Amino acid sequence: MLMELISCIISIVCVLLAVAFFTLLERKGLSIFQLRKGPNKVGLVGLPQPLADAIKLFTKEYIKPSMVNSFPFLICPLMSLFLALLLWVLYNSHYVVLMGGLSLIMFMCISSISVYSVMGAGWFSNSKYALLGAIRAVAQSISYEVSMSLILMSCLIMMGSINFVMLLKYQSFFWLVFVNFFMFLMWFISSIAETHRAPFDFAEGESELVSGFNVEYGAMGFALLFMAEYSNILFMSVLVVCLFFGGGPITLSFGVSMCFMVSLVGWGFIWVRASYPRYRYDLLMYLIWKSYLPCVLCILMFLIFISKMFYYL
Repeated sequence: MLMELISCIISIVCVLLAVAFFTLLERKGLSIFQLRKGPNKVGLVGLPQPLADAIKLFTKEYIKPSMVNSFPFLICPLMSLFLALLLWVLYNSHYVVLMGGLSLIMFMCISSISVYSVMGAGWFSNSKYALLGAIRAVAQSISYEVSMSLILMSCLIMMGSINFVMLLKYQSFFWLVFVNFFMFLMWFISSIAETHRAPFDFAEGESELVSGFNVEYGAMGFALLFMAEYSNILFMSVLVVCLFFGGGPITLSFGVSMCFMVSLVGWGFIWVRASYPRYRYDLLMYLIWKSYLPCVLCILMFLIFISKMFYYL
């Protein structure tokens, strides 16, 4: 039991450090894409910048509006970060007891519950802008969770398991992305929408909602919501690699090759943000309900038909 607790604590510390320096990677990457200088004043070429930002945010005076519902208003950022870190219990460690046969089911449950923290952050702020941002974020998350569930189901039908370790093991000889490339594209775009990243950042549309559901949060509350968002991005990058790029003993141990592929997928999130303008909200809903959903259902029915044929043969 002690080893499991130590493993969880080490995983959480590593995730928080990764979140801090992923923000630095994003700011450096956006500066490269936009032909400008990124953070370069703090320390050596700006490397300690995430630590300086963390100190600034957590030491600022915490100010909240007088009309908010105080207790749930304070709980929602903590709940959001807790659920984001809880996903990392599924990390492939020899000491984590929850890394079992139902790990992907646990992922779907936690990602569904995390919608409540976003909705609560907007609802309990007692602000029309925060509430509008929360409603749009919840509608977006629920819509794209449908496509993500069906895409995940197609991968599980092909691999025959709902365990992260088995998904990696079964891809030792080939990567699923070569067999199911269109599913990979739809999963990646759905992951961007699920994490509220540009060009699907309607939950935080600064141009029309003044930062959306977190408009009333500052200092530590904003920092917790910010950390939860980037933790989810990193976990979705790990999940993309597990589902479509798994295989090999080095990857099974989450070694150098795994870290490299996760970094490439994370860089893809940054690249998409720098390359595309914000999508229109009605087109976003059209994309999922009238484009992705029929395509995923057709592919899923085909895979079920093929698996049944092989079963009877």
